[in-house]
Amino acid sequence: MLPENRFMEVLIIGALALIVIGPKDLPILMRRLGQFVGKMRAMAAEFRASFDELARQSELDELRREVQALRAAPMSMVGQADPHISGVFGEIEQNLSAPTAPAMPAEAVAPPAAPAPPSVTPDAAPEPKAKPPRKPRAKSGM
Repeated sequence: MLPENRFMEVLIIGALALIVIGPKDLPILMRRLGQFVGKMRAMAAEFRASFDELARQSELDELRREVQALRAAPMSMVGQADPHISGVFGEIEQNLSAPTAPAMPAEAVAPPAAPAPPSVTPDAAPEPKAKPPRKPRAKSGM
């Protein structure tokens, strides 16, 4: 149906409900109908959330099985499947078995401090000038 007809249908249903139920009981019925629709929406949202959780759980179970299969597979079988994969695993094993490099000394990390210019020395620092005393303000009598 077209959207223009929907307004007319709602108007006719509202007029019939007003005539059949009466103006006294119509607000009570509408409140109960709203509560019923709210409960149905809440139940639908809960069902949808549980269904999404179930789908997410099944995806996690699949992923766990794949990870366990990769862990259980011997390295020779992994290397036979793809030579690139065996090269990557070989690099990883070399990096894990190689001793770790010593930490860089702090001198290498921080750049050396620049020496102070020869014209500025702590003994030749100028003395701060004394500020003149403030004059007291006159209080206004307003």
